[in-house]
Amino acid sequence: MRTLANLHVGESGVVQGISAVGAVKRRFLDMGITKGVTVSIERIAPFGDPIAIRLRGYRLSLRKEEAAHIALED
Repeated sequence: MRTLANLHVGESGVVQGISAVGAVKRRFLDMGITKGVTVSIERIAPFGDPIAIRLRGYRLSLRKEEAAHIALED
């Protein structure tokens, strides 16, 4: 399964689903990470964590552990 954590700088994908539960899933939804949204990787920190993504016209930083819960369409 391809996740947001597997993408490299400049790559993008469409959100297929979120495997997180509870407060973490609610936080993703509140930030606009929903099914069908296109997300792209803008930057990755030198040690790989966090990553900066762009979606819905704004930039957002996520930890790689969090990004692994966001499944992308193939």
